[in-house]
Amino acid sequence: MADERTRYFRRLARLRRSARRWSVLAGGLGGAAAVLTPYAGLGLPDAAWVGAAGSAVALAAWRWIDLRALAAQPAPPPLDPAEAAARSAARLVAAVERLPAGSGVVAEVRRVRARVALRGTSAAEPWTRLDRAALTLAGMRQRLSGLAEPALQEAEFADHSLRELAHRVASVERALRLAPVDARASLADTHRVLTEQLESGVAAYERLVVAAAGYLAEDARPDAPHPAAARLTEATDLLHGVAGALAELRTPTPHP
Repeated sequence: MADERTRYFRRLARLRRSARRWSVLAGGLGGAAAVLTPYAGLGLPDAAWVGAAGSAVALAAWRWIDLRALAAQPAPPPLDPAEAAARSAARLVAAVERLPAGSGVVAEVRRVRARVALRGTSAAEPWTRLDRAALTLAGMRQRLSGLAEPALQEAEFADHSLRELAHRVASVERALRLAPVDARASLADTHRVLTEQLESGVAAYERLVVAAAGYLAEDARPDAPHPAAARLTEATDLLHGVAGALAELRTPTPHP
C-alpha cells in the first residue's frame, strides 16, 4: 500500500491522462459533427454525432475542473524513511501472518531476534527458560479450561512482565559496563535486585507450567479402562470367534 503522497501524485496523473483523453475525443467528435452535419444534412445520425461530441466536451471539462481542484491542494509531506521502513515491515509481517503457518513463523522470528538481542547478558539464560516454559504452556492452552482459565490469564500477564524485566536487566547491565567508577555501585545493586526478581519470576512461571501439566494429567486420568480399548478388545474377540467358526465350516466332517 502506497503512502498518502504517492497516492496523491498517482491520482493527479490519472486525472491528467483522463482529461487529455476526453479532450482529444471531444475534439475528434466535435470535428466530425462539424463536417458531417452540413455535408449530409440534419438527421438522426447527425443528432448522435452532436450528442456524443457534447457529452465528450462536458466530460473533458469536468476532468479538467477536477484536475485543477486536486492540483490546488498541497501535496502531503514526504514520509520519513524510518516510518516508511516501519510501515513496510508491518505490511510484510501482516502478509506473512495471513499464510497458514505464518503466525508461528513470525512468532519464532521474534523469539530468535529477542534472544539474539539479549545474548551476552545475564538475562539470556532466564529468557531461554521462560521461552521454553511459554512454548510448553502454549501447547496445553487449548485443553486448559474451566478452573484453569484464571491461571492462564495470570500466566499471560506474567510472560509480558518478565520479558520486559529481562530487557531492563540487559539494559542496566550494558549501562554498568560503560558507567564511571563512582556510579557503578548503585547500578550494580540495581542490577542485582532486578536479576533476582527475574530469576524468581521465571522459576515461578516454570512451577505454574508444571502445575498446569499436573492439572491436565489429573483431569484426563480415567477411573475405568478407556472406552476405545474396551471396544478394541471386544472387536478382537469377535474376530477370533468368526475365524474359529470359519475354520470349523471348512473342516470336512467324517462320514459314519
